[in-house]
Amino acid sequence: MTGLFDSFVRCINYLRISVTDRCNLRCIYCMPPEGISWISHSELLSYEEISAIVQIAAELGVNKIRLTGGEPLARADLPKLIEMLSQLERVEEVSLTTNGTLLKKYALELKQAGLRRVNISLDTLKADKFQKITRLGELKDALSGIEASKEAGLHPIKINMVVMKNINDDEVLDFASMTYKEELHVRFIELMPFSKVAEPVPASELRWRISRSLGMLEPCPSPPGNGPAQCYSLPGARGTIGFISPITEPFCSSCNRLRLTSYGQLCPCLLSDEGIDLRGPLRNNASAKELEHLILSVVASKPEQHKLADGIVPMKRNMSQIGG
Repeated sequence: MTGLFDSFVRCINYLRISVTDRCNLRCIYCMPPEGISWISHSELLSYEEISAIVQIAAELGVNKIRLTGGEPLARADLPKLIEMLSQLERVEEVSLTTNGTLLKKYALELKQAGLRRVNISLDTLKADKFQKITRLGELKDALSGIEASKEAGLHPIKINMVVMKNINDDEVLDFASMTYKEELHVRFIELMPFSKVAEPVPASELRWRISRSLGMLEPCPSPPGNGPAQCYSLPGARGTIGFISPITEPFCSSCNRLRLTSYGQLCPCLLSDEGIDLRGPLRNNASAKELEHLILSVVASKPEQHKLADGIVPMKRNMSQIGG
């Protein structure tokens, strides 16, 4: 058996990298209105340091990289990092999760740098509600970002909606209907218990609502990079509908990822406070072999499953620091 496997024989081939904790929005489930205390620039991993870590991880078996934030496009010269990573041997794909509001400016440059595809976080299609949820954003900027991504040839485009009871769950059918008109892939994400802004809506309820109103959901093949989503399509739809439900329908048994924070902590799980510092050893001239050993130790520590069902919620890191 070749590749990188954890102690539960899950193949680990995916690394999510938070390149910054900063964001141009203040979404109600992610940050307080005033934001958080930013990590100083000197504490952030440089692009060269990120590339060095990815190169070692790729040699171990990681071949898919996703850049997140905060808002990754809030960090200067992000296309430079994408170009560096996409040129590394054994890295097959570099993708991006973004709130989309800066994509109109950067989509083409990102594509030319080597970005393959993009996930755009969008929680409402109503301008007034967009301002309430994001506190700082304009819906038109996010919609322009989606159009710019299409024009740039970033494909597939996935739309991530965090569903919140009595806040935006009345728009679930509107989002699902987007998959009829064009090849957009909508993902309904269960609200994580990091804040108390609303209650989550179980995927089973969302599937029932959609099937009752729009037609029977049929299981379908996943588009590239589908990750943990359970994927379906509506009759005649061009796109797909996915459900990511870490609480009511956990997918830990098939988890294939590690997470690297913007300040160099390598974590085995989003829903864990565990992790190992790579920034310190890297800046103290650790050898590639020493860094490889640290990465392998994180893989070995990857838990079988998260502890949300037991009421254990990680507390050490803000979501914008680890890149949900």
